[in-house]
Order: sequence, then C-alpha cells, then structure tokens
Amino acid sequence: MTASPRPVLPRAFYDRPTLEVAPDLLGKYLVRELNGHRRIGRIVEVEAYIGAEDLACHARFGKTARTWPMFGPPGHAYVYLIYGTAHMLNIVTEPEGCPAAVLVRAIEPIEQIDRPVNGPGKLCAALAIDRRFSGHDLLLPPLTIEDWGDHPRRIVTTPRINIDYAGPWREKPWRFVDADSHFLSVRLPRRYRER
Repeated sequence: MTASPRPVLPRAFYDRPTLEVAPDLLGKYLVRELNGHRRIGRIVEVEAYIGAEDLACHARFGKTARTWPMFGPPGHAYVYLIYGTAHMLNIVTEPEGCPAAVLVRAIEPIEQIDRPVNGPGKLCAALAIDRRFSGHDLLLPPLTIEDWGDHPRRIVTTPRINIDYAGPWREKPWRFVDADSHFLSVRLPRRYRER
C-alpha cells in the first residue's frame, strides 16, 4: 500500500541555524518519486557542516562549480560524488549566502526500498539520487522531505565520521542520530546505547 503524500517541509524549516535544522530532520521522511512510485525512507542519521571555517565543510573551498548550491537559498539539495563511486545528499540550510548543509547519512526503509540505506552512498543509490539533483528545490517533486508528525524518542550527538583531515573540527558533536534506530551507518558506542 502506498503512503499518501503528507505535508512537505516548508522553506522556513530550512532557513534556520544548521544545528537546529539537523536534529529536527530526524524522523522526517525522504521521498523520491520514480516511475510512478514513491520510495520513502525515514531519516535517522545526519551530520551538520557549517561555513568556510569548518574544515570538514566544502564551503572551505569557496563557491565553485560543485559547491554553488550550498551558497544558495535554503531547502535545496547539494549532491556530490565521493571516491568516484558514491553520491552524497546534503540539505542546504541557513539564509542564502551562508554556506551550510546537513548530510543525510542514513534512512530507515519505509516503502518501495529493497536495497541497504544505512549509509549516505547507499541511500543515494537506493533512491536513484545523483548529481543531477544538486540544486534541486526540495519543496518540489521528484525529491521532497515530508513531515508525518514523527519524532524520535531519543536523539544522540557524536562527532562526525570519516573527517580525520579536519583537525579540531573533527571533534565537533555535529552528528545527530535516532538512538533507537537499527539503520545507522555506524553503530553507536555502548555508552550512548545504554542511556
């Protein structure tokens, strides 16, 4: 049975500080319309990247042919290719001209998803999201984020993953996860799971 469309997140949701938007994305539903079907996943893990000072953020390179969506209006997608094989979906936040985004690291499969989605590259492959979506307005199909009124019971923050090159920025607790989800890209350490 196909879930009926629910309210799409408005522009104002994204036009806020990134560290507010990131945890608020947990429990929202990523919807990809493809071939007459809605592929739906519940967002369970995200990471925040904020401004040119953040050495893990692509904005540190300035506005380029790749990074321009990060400098644009909030509520748009920024998609890039990493290692030449995996696409990464980021959600642009904050006012236009303030480069920041939230990487969607993992989703829980809800409907029409039959491939692993516990990782940013995996979820893009499962939802057929590639660089053609970079700059896409997330208020419009075929890629949107819906609010079903779902809120995680427990949100945990940890340092971001795989950014050893970022010096002191690698310790920022800017990864946000639904601590009760079994679909995270990297399992939470026991000290977080037992809280």
